[in-house]
This record gives sequence, C-alpha cells and structure tokens, in this order.
Amino acid sequence: MEKLKRDILAVLAEDSRLNAAQIACSLQADEKTVKKCIREMEEGGIIVKYTAIINADDLEEDAVEALIEVKVTPQRGHGFDMIAEEVAAHAEVQNLYLMSGAYDLAVIVRGKSLREISRFVSEKISTYDSVISTATHFILKKYKVEGAVMQRPEGGKRLSVQA
Repeated sequence: MEKLKRDILAVLAEDSRLNAAQIACSLQADEKTVKKCIREMEEGGIIVKYTAIINADDLEEDAVEALIEVKVTPQRGHGFDMIAEEVAAHAEVQNLYLMSGAYDLAVIVRGKSLREISRFVSEKISTYDSVISTATHFILKKYKVEGAVMQRPEGGKRLSVQA
C-alpha cells in the first residue's frame, strides 16, 4: 500500500470526522488525490465503516455487553467460516473474531440485560451442532476502546491509597 494511503488511514483512525480537505491539509497533500484515495479504499473494502466510540457509562440507557468464548468443530470444506457467518447474522453480535488458543471464536454481544444475553447464548449460540462449549464473560467496565481511553470527568477519579 502506498504511503499516502497509509497516512490517510492513520488520520482517519484517529478522527474519522475529518473531511478530505482537512486530511489533505494535515498531510500536505492534494485534496483531489486524497478524495480519490479514500474512494478507492472504500470501494476496495479497506475502509469498511466510519464510526464513533461511545462511552456508554455516561448514557442513561441500560445495556450489557459480554465476551462469549465459543469452541466449535470446524466443518469439512468450510473450516470455521460457515459457523462464523451464522453467528455473525444475529443482531446481538457486535464483533466476531477467529482466535488461536483454548477457544475458536470470540463473540462480543450487546443486550438489554444479563438475562437477554444468557438467553442468546443458551437458545441461539449453543444450539448450533458444531458448538462444543461456550464461556460467557460480562464486561463490567471499559478502560480503553479502539485505542481511545474511556476517561471519566476529573471528579470521578479515585485517590491513591498507597503510601
């Protein structure tokens, strides 16, 4: 990948709200060239989505997130792809990764309650023939997401009790 495209991706990863003119200015590049590079990366599937990182702790809504470890039997001719596609199709699934180690899939899900997530695991994920086992870990607090520190206001900091 050429240097300009890598530089554009680095800028967008830091702040996806910037437009092509702002990116061109910060990289000292031609705006039309930057627009063309961004369009090529969008069409080529390198840039998949622009998004915001939300500090859900500061919202009034109740939501629960969990990491579900899933151990599966790979399917002949498809490996893990077929089960991954089926799991990814559920609206509750926010992220899905193939992993090395003790389990095969890491599934990040979001629901309205612990019960909703528990039902999702017991009634949907664990019902697939290729699923051997699951382990659910509820996310209690996020400290850093996609490289962004989820800071609380100054008043929310705790004092150190170490001598």
